[in-house]
Amino acid sequence: MTNMTDNHATMTISSPIRVEPVQARSTARVNALLDAACETMHQLGYEQLTTAMVAERAGASIGTVYRYFPDRIAVLQAVAARNLDKLLLSLKDNQALDTPKDLSAAMTVAVDTLVEMFRTEKGFRSLRVGDVLDIRPIPAGRRGNADIAQAIREDLQERANVRLDSAGRLAVETAIDVVDALLGRAFMVSERGDATLIDEAHRVAQLTVKAVSS
Repeated sequence: MTNMTDNHATMTISSPIRVEPVQARSTARVNALLDAACETMHQLGYEQLTTAMVAERAGASIGTVYRYFPDRIAVLQAVAARNLDKLLLSLKDNQALDTPKDLSAAMTVAVDTLVEMFRTEKGFRSLRVGDVLDIRPIPAGRRGNADIAQAIREDLQERANVRLDSAGRLAVETAIDVVDALLGRAFMVSERGDATLIDEAHRVAQLTVKAVSS
């Protein structure tokens, strides 16, 4: 598996924010604010996060936070988008490394990638890729766990010419949602994750393979 921290320096922010960071200096400032948010969420969870906490943790003024983010929801959405970017990049790297040739192997790679994200990314266990947020309306173009499922399907189709029908696509999306929930519980109190729940996440992923194959 790839090292998640290797991707950090090149990460871009894919969610809309108040002022788009067009220069490297501005991008670094935004990433520093999001890092501060992640550190805070790692300790307190996303529910208690405030813009004041982000400013204090980042050593920035509250005005700097509001320059880029109109409110705490925008901060959470930006963190979730960055988490998704990181996860999809790591999933792509791991798919290239492990070269899964069938759905069973592909789901194993996906679960392993998620587990590594939970273990290495500060705050990921709280917010993940944002599906836990109940925000209306949902930002255009953002699908969270559905994007992970799509990445699994597209890699399988390109690598092994395995095409899933509509029922198969729904099964994979549902599996990712359930795996996400199980891993959220697995890492609720442990930074390494509860082994029993991680094993259960793998089991659920493989049940998807049986459902698609039957």
